[in-house]
Amino acid sequence: MTDGYCLHLAESYLQESVAPHAGDIDAGFDALQLALQGLGDRALLALKVPKQWQGKGLSPLEFHHFQETVASYSGALAFLQTQHQTAGALLANGTNEALKHAYLPLMGTGEVLVGVGFSHLRRQGKPTLTALEVDSGYELTGNVPWITGFGFFHHFIIGATLPTGEAVYGLMPLENLVQPAGGTLQFSPPMQLAAMESTNTVSARLEGWFLEKDRLITIEPRDRIREKDRKNVLNASSFALGCAKAGLTILQTAYHKKQFPFLLEAHNALEQELENCRRAILENLQTQTLNFEQRLSLRAEAIHLAQRCAQAAVTASSGAANGKSHPAQRVYQEALMFAVVAQTPAVMEATLARLLSPFPQRV
Repeated sequence: MTDGYCLHLAESYLQESVAPHAGDIDAGFDALQLALQGLGDRALLALKVPKQWQGKGLSPLEFHHFQETVASYSGALAFLQTQHQTAGALLANGTNEALKHAYLPLMGTGEVLVGVGFSHLRRQGKPTLTALEVDSGYELTGNVPWITGFGFFHHFIIGATLPTGEAVYGLMPLENLVQPAGGTLQFSPPMQLAAMESTNTVSARLEGWFLEKDRLITIEPRDRIREKDRKNVLNASSFALGCAKAGLTILQTAYHKKQFPFLLEAHNALEQELENCRRAILENLQTQTLNFEQRLSLRAEAIHLAQRCAQAAVTASSGAANGKSHPAQRVYQEALMFAVVAQTPAVMEATLARLLSPFPQRV
């Protein structure tokens, strides 16, 4: 399967099988699980994994296009599947060859599904989850605030902080368990969220959990996750761009129904802004010429466009947009979610700065 065909296959599946059921996918576990398995049935769940491990080995540019496309059809599916895609890439880049052989060939088709739980490593101050090296492994104690995919994924990759400040990444079961020696792993009920509740996001509490060394994926230096965040600050912009496109699709539908010229004018103006932002982001993914501040500005612009396009979809849909099942309501909530995905203090500051742009002066 060529990379171009891989992306074409994804778009066809999303158009035919996901778009008509986007509301159900956003609202319920079963529909989302079916949509996720549809990606697996087409071997689209290990796109960043090298081909030697039965992945697709897509380039960052190709994967960005895939992520944006999924987000334009279903934010819940985009958010859920990216946890698994991230886990596959981390496992492939790790040092545990046995785990690679055991799991990676099964991840592209969804035979094995893996989530992640290490966003807390971005936080400053006292670690929420600590690791202590013991004989043949590590003892983990503390809290994991966010893990998406409970009930969907079989395992997840956990991140814990050593006394040295280094981060231990290991493969864990995604189920409530008590070890023979007394270590416990306990998950909360799925959180009640304003957006994408169907993805079953939970928290976890670990007490003296023993992580065997043969489940260790890698150990990364202190602050490596923050370095990656700076380097990859544009990666999550694919979600915002896809969300913006979804909003414009609703706006265009409203124009065809109501035939108000100003709806078409609004659509065309926002579409041009979106295309300009997308082009700048894609060019940087190819050339890597922009500095961090410039990339940060583009990330904030993509978030701002998602919010504006979602608001335009709500406005053009009139009072019907207030219905929980209306597509504009779903996209509006997705814009909220994609404003804070992979958020760092720098992204937060840039997002607020973009929102605080002064109102244009009128002569």
